[in-house]
Amino acid sequence: MTEIVVILVIALLIFGPNKLPELARSLGKGFGKFRRASYDLRQSLMEVGEEPPPPPVKAPAGSEAPSIAKPGEAAPNESVARPGPKDDPGPPTSQGSA
Repeated sequence: MTEIVVILVIALLIFGPNKLPELARSLGKGFGKFRRASYDLRQSLMEVGEEPPPPPVKAPAGSEAPSIAKPGEAAPNESVARPGPKDDPGPPTSQGSA
C-alpha cells in the first residue's frame, strides 16, 4: 500500500494537480479499451473452437460406402487387381536379325 502512495505523490509532483485527473481518466479509458479488446478476442477464439464438424458426405442411394483397408490389403468388398494375360506383356523377344 505504501508503494502506491509513493507513486501517487511522485506523479502529483511531476504532472501537477491540474493534469493528474486528466492523466488518470485517459489511463482508465485505455485500460477499458484493452479489456474489451481482450474479451472480444477471447470470445472469437472460443467460437472458432466450438464450430461443429462438417456433416459427413452421404453416398448416393444404392451404393455402399467404401471401407478403409490397411496399406497392402484389399477392402472386403473390393477385389485385388492382379496382372492378367492382357496386362502382362510376357518376356521380351528380340525381333532383330540374328
